[in-house]
Amino acid sequence: MSEFVICINNESNPASLIVGKVYRKLPDPEAEARGMIRVVDEDLSERDGYLYPASMFVPVELPEEAKQALMALEEGTT
Repeated sequence: MSEFVICINNESNPASLIVGKVYRKLPDPEAEARGMIRVVDEDLSERDGYLYPASMFVPVELPEEAKQALMALEEGTT
């Protein structure tokens, strides 16, 4: 799966996720085996991200420049 995903459903977490927004997916093989993925959501204070059902997202491939910009936002360097 891609390093980034787009939220397509936030019904159970409208305060934490925005439909149509790109989120960084963190590696978590155990979660993925259970149909979950770990993402860095709107609460950027949690660097380890949160678990959500994988069905709430679709993978997306981004240009390198976009990846760097999103990573910088998470790090607070923009």
